[in-house]
Amino acid sequence: MVWEDVKLAEQKPPVRHPNRDLPESQTARLATLALLLITNIALLTVAVGGWSTLVGAKGLHIGFMLAVCIFIGYVVRWNRGVLPVIAAMATILAVFALVAGPAWFARDKTGYADSALPESVLGLITLGLIPLQMLLIVVSMWGFSQQWNIEEEIKPGEPGGPPLSQAPSSTPPSPAPAG
Repeated sequence: MVWEDVKLAEQKPPVRHPNRDLPESQTARLATLALLLITNIALLTVAVGGWSTLVGAKGLHIGFMLAVCIFIGYVVRWNRGVLPVIAAMATILAVFALVAGPAWFARDKTGYADSALPESVLGLITLGLIPLQMLLIVVSMWGFSQQWNIEEEIKPGEPGGPPLSQAPSSTPPSPAPAG
């Protein structure tokens, strides 16, 4: 009898996340996912189009793409804690894009090695990352403020909760016989 009481005490009650059902939270999550996907597509385009000219930045470029993929996985699972990390990464990526964008246009002259895509296109995509990252910062911080992590215990008999018959009894267990 005592072992069953311990087993019942260890069971976690069912919970719901009420803020995840709000339209604002759904919109923030969808917008964050969309902006992360667009960021990864832009990074992939620059990587493929300018692979022969990305001299020292290949590892960093691949690292950013992998990080964005990991962030997408966390946002899909409603992990709120990754949203400030996304904003920080977007800030760093925007600074890198601000520095690298004009360099693509400077390469659009004779004497430079040609890349798979025209340098002016790669420069536009790189500079286009700046407003994209600024928007990603705003949207991810908006999602962070919505408290996706709030949990409410579902009480027995409530919709989605355990049936009333499985509710723990309110009577205390009988004391063990003295002996």
